[in-house]
Amino acid sequence: MIHDLRIARRDWIRQASIGFSALAAVVFVAMIGMFVAQSLPVWRSEGLSFLVSNRWHYRHAAFGALAMIYGTLVVSAIALAIAAPIGIGAAVFTSEVLSARYRSPVKIAIELLAGIPSVVYGLLGIVLLRDWMFALTQPFDPLSGDTLLTAGVLLAIMVLPTVMTIADDALRGVPARQRAAARGLGLTRAETLLSVILPQAWRGIGAALLLALGRALGEGIAVFMVIGRQDNQWPANPLSLRPLVEAGQTLSTKLVGSETHIAYGDPLHWAAMVNLGLVLLVLTSAVTWLGVRWTRRKERHAASR
Repeated sequence: MIHDLRIARRDWIRQASIGFSALAAVVFVAMIGMFVAQSLPVWRSEGLSFLVSNRWHYRHAAFGALAMIYGTLVVSAIALAIAAPIGIGAAVFTSEVLSARYRSPVKIAIELLAGIPSVVYGLLGIVLLRDWMFALTQPFDPLSGDTLLTAGVLLAIMVLPTVMTIADDALRGVPARQRAAARGLGLTRAETLLSVILPQAWRGIGAALLLALGRALGEGIAVFMVIGRQDNQWPANPLSLRPLVEAGQTLSTKLVGSETHIAYGDPLHWAAMVNLGLVLLVLTSAVTWLGVRWTRRKERHAASR
């Protein structure tokens, strides 16, 4: 009798979980539909120029998101360019060099960085990083330390735990017997790493980079505090390094700023802000989906061996 009650309770919990998940999915889709509906006025007014124009003047009803898309991609690329080699190097160090006694404390210390609130990173960026970057970029004569480069370096620190943790798991997922076999054939530790371990762990490392990129694309508060928040900063030469030492704007910093409250009373302005959120959602969702898909392919590949 008691056994039957336990089985019935587990079935009820399972059904309730499935029902809640289905309801959450329906609510999410409904919210996306509501956002799409609210963004229609700006599409009727601007059309595709909303995505390819770099003019944003809400007082003149001109809305173009290109400069903010540029800022988002540049800041995220800087973050990934810095965090990738450091994070992968730290993962190689913890998985292949450190003994088991010290590996866990070091990994936990790095993972604790992920638990620090974004606003704390932003405050540290204001107090420390902004002045350091201003001094470092003096040859380029910056107006201040609030630049795209400063935001990218701050984001690199924030996504570093993601890169390191997932890359470390990928490296540790390579069977120990393959390491032993490679060493038995006369390969050095470095040769084993380059020819045996990294080729098998590259899918997991790629997933780590994609998930870190998704985090970088969506970060708002910390970047908001150090980027300068300058609209319409479209560079004369997008391939030049000069725009990196100038203030800018990203999709997320625009959304977390005061303009969101200003826009609420104007249907067209509000539609433009909602559309910025949709563009950001598409970017982050696409990158996160690629990261998850890459990870699952790695798991299926490992299971089939």
